[in-house]
Amino acid sequence: MVLNNQVFLLFLISLIGFSCTSHVEKTEDMAYEAGTYKEKYRPQFHFSPPANWMNDPNGMVYHKGEYHLFYQYYPDSNVWGPMHWGHAVSKNLVEWENLPIAIAPDSLGWIFSGSAVFDSENSSGLGTQEDPPLVAIFTYHNHLKDEAGSSDVQTQGIAFSLDNGRSWKKYKGNPVLTNPGIRDFRDPKVRKMVVEGKEKWIMSLAVKDKISFYSSPNLLDWRHESDFNPDWATYDGVWECPDLFPLKTQDGEEKWVLLVSISPGGPNGGSATQYFVGDFDGQTFTTNQKEVKWLDYGTDNYAGVTWSNIPSSDGRTLFIGWMSNWRYAKVVPTDVWRSAMTLPRTLSLLGEGDELWIGSKPVEELEQLRDHSATLEGGNIALEHELLEIALQPKASDFSATFKNGSGEMLVIGKKEGELFIDRTKSGLTDFKEEFASIIKAPLKDLEVKDIDIFLDRASIEVFVNDGALVMTALVFPTAAYTELQLKGFETKSKLYSLKGIW
Repeated sequence: MVLNNQVFLLFLISLIGFSCTSHVEKTEDMAYEAGTYKEKYRPQFHFSPPANWMNDPNGMVYHKGEYHLFYQYYPDSNVWGPMHWGHAVSKNLVEWENLPIAIAPDSLGWIFSGSAVFDSENSSGLGTQEDPPLVAIFTYHNHLKDEAGSSDVQTQGIAFSLDNGRSWKKYKGNPVLTNPGIRDFRDPKVRKMVVEGKEKWIMSLAVKDKISFYSSPNLLDWRHESDFNPDWATYDGVWECPDLFPLKTQDGEEKWVLLVSISPGGPNGGSATQYFVGDFDGQTFTTNQKEVKWLDYGTDNYAGVTWSNIPSSDGRTLFIGWMSNWRYAKVVPTDVWRSAMTLPRTLSLLGEGDELWIGSKPVEELEQLRDHSATLEGGNIALEHELLEIALQPKASDFSATFKNGSGEMLVIGKKEGELFIDRTKSGLTDFKEEFASIIKAPLKDLEVKDIDIFLDRASIEVFVNDGALVMTALVFPTAAYTELQLKGFETKSKLYSLKGIW
């Protein structure tokens, strides 16, 4: 592929590392500075890559004071292509430092999604007792076999790092898990677990229309344990990007949660993540759940997984997702880069008995971005900033919050007829894909809306109801910043915060 000078320069930047304060010379025909995080629609408090294509978050691990975020990355174009693992780190989940590409394709294939763990006991033998390794577990996708029509195109490989993730060496014995003849055999999410007094590694793997669980004593040798695919789950698309982790109920009981992303098949079309709450004994996952539950009812939170190795002194289960949807991800109106991540979130279990669901709220570290605050009075508020957090308390059974700009565009969040909705049909640019101009809905069932927190970035909105009991995430592309907020049915004690950008 022949690259123009601008894209080639950005590619070099991604290879050598890119600091948040770096700049690329602005050209005469560009309204925004490419590669400096100042382009139109560039997220200002969400993570996005310096340039080109990004999708699923991968390899998320906390180690030596840093949150590592790896991600599916194609450094040669702003559309999906041969996958690498891009890399960024943060000390606070808010500000990110871009690092060079971590893992690149080789003769075994492209580098698809996976996870990373800290092998603290050096069970793999890839480090030493004094210097145990970080180990990445990922899917190899052999595109040559794929083009030839073979079914065994995906295998699992590992790489390891002894310098806090700055450099990675692939295991000479790859692949560590071969393909049994199933085309979709991917996205390993690995965690450590104590079973009958012994530590072992558990892998959750997406295998076409089920999740297969494998175990290993050393991250090198894997044994199949069981499969999970209840007949009432959603199967409108291929299952992918699983995650298995424990959460405690509000009365202290430990339950296990299994996330499974699927595309298409989401509640509002296209990509979404279903989840299951149950029990896991180190071999088998079981659940009393009988209906599909969705992690996020918005259209643009997909393939999200949790960080591993979070210190027990912290104790949170921390999550981040890819903020896009496969229905239109390749054609959204950005050029220098494509895609961003959601806000990092803390997951919890709400409810009681068999009626349990995941609560998802923004991490508390985001409060440091608050710049100015104001109490909202009246129904029409002038917006002086484009980066906002808004805390609303409804006082009516139905309500709406409408963002407007001088171009006649509007974005509406509201409640009507027992549903929460985001109406982006007139929110800005929508004609790049027919399905984008939509009214996104979430059934409230018995949930009484007591508070709503809204985060508005340049090209996205995230809505958290009742401290995260229900969540909706959506992309929007207004041609100019929203300058007016129209409120109907809310208390006057609602708060607005302008936010600082992270770049």
